[in-house]
Amino acid sequence: MGKYNRIVIKIGSSSLTHNGGKLNLGRIDRFLRQMVDLKNQGKEVIFVSSGAIGAGMAELGLKERPGSIPEQQGIAAVGQALIMGVYNKFLREYGQIAAQILLTASDLENRERYLNAYNTLESLLRKGIIPIINENDTVATQEIKFGDNDTLSARVAGLVEADLLIILSDIEGMYNGDPRQGGENLKLINKVTEITPELKKIAGGNGSLIGTGGMQTKLQAAEISIESGITMVIGPGFRNNIINDIVTMLEEESNYNIGTTFIPTSNCLSKRKQWLLYNQAVSGRITVDFGAAEALLYQGKSLLPGGITKVKGSFKKGDSVLIIDESGEELAKGLVNYSSGEVELIKGYHSGEIVSLLGYENGSDVIHRDNMVIKGGIKNGYQRRSTGSSKKS
Repeated sequence: MGKYNRIVIKIGSSSLTHNGGKLNLGRIDRFLRQMVDLKNQGKEVIFVSSGAIGAGMAELGLKERPGSIPEQQGIAAVGQALIMGVYNKFLREYGQIAAQILLTASDLENRERYLNAYNTLESLLRKGIIPIINENDTVATQEIKFGDNDTLSARVAGLVEADLLIILSDIEGMYNGDPRQGGENLKLINKVTEITPELKKIAGGNGSLIGTGGMQTKLQAAEISIESGITMVIGPGFRNNIINDIVTMLEEESNYNIGTTFIPTSNCLSKRKQWLLYNQAVSGRITVDFGAAEALLYQGKSLLPGGITKVKGSFKKGDSVLIIDESGEELAKGLVNYSSGEVELIKGYHSGEIVSLLGYENGSDVIHRDNMVIKGGIKNGYQRRSTGSSKKS
């Protein structure tokens, strides 16, 4: 069947609708036909769809997106029913069955619900069904929204252990500058093996060269994907046969001449580490000294109370927290064995003193190494910064 047998395909609203917001039926038909063709080759396909609010607005004759969450939720309910009806109509004509799955961020943060979502998707794929996933805009609020379907698609790809994530948009891919400005030095970046600070700046970080959120969220999705061992491609949704062309390009290992391909890292995260790093909301921050930072990064140690210097935020046992160094650099993320109040009391002390300080013990470490993940790209960067450090010398 080839190297890429489980494929997640995310298609943006601009590629699914006309300028006025109405669904682009011809293009939707072509996308779905290509997905069915991949299935006929023996591959598994998951479709992450955008456009519920846009389709609902067009159906209701609205020109501007309402500002309030309840109004957006109501419009999404109208649009979701509309687009699923269209998807089902086309897929039935090709002899396929679709299933709708609506997710909120909290569905993937809770470990039990995360595993339930995985089991549901696995069951559907085994039955030859095409899962169609969207954020549950009808109930999501600002606090629980994924923020964009690019991030949602990457987290879903990690959840199902996909081989490939394809994100289709209204642009060719990622450029080395602002494509709206043009210029003789503007070039499409065909292949990315490392997400560097320079690349993030181009995509829309601080001091952005482009200044729009669209490519920034796609780069965040790429970061999740490559750390999870998944190849990701940003491609032009307006190009005919784009999905099949991307898969053929990758499986034939030809020149990377379509869109932008992000190559996975060689040391990808385990499924549990993916969940810890990308699906857990942060409840607080723990600052550690230089010795503790080195122990975490280079010796694979657990976080002990002796290396903790500061505690910020309110969290309870089992919550997810960030571990940062004295300069504010994010080093790791993990699940704590103690509440913020308890960590405040035991910070700076030896593990053997926990019982005398608290009257009980939940373990000798504040965060066990099995419940911790080092943030991608931090280790080497920290080594470079610390080489000439007066603390180290």
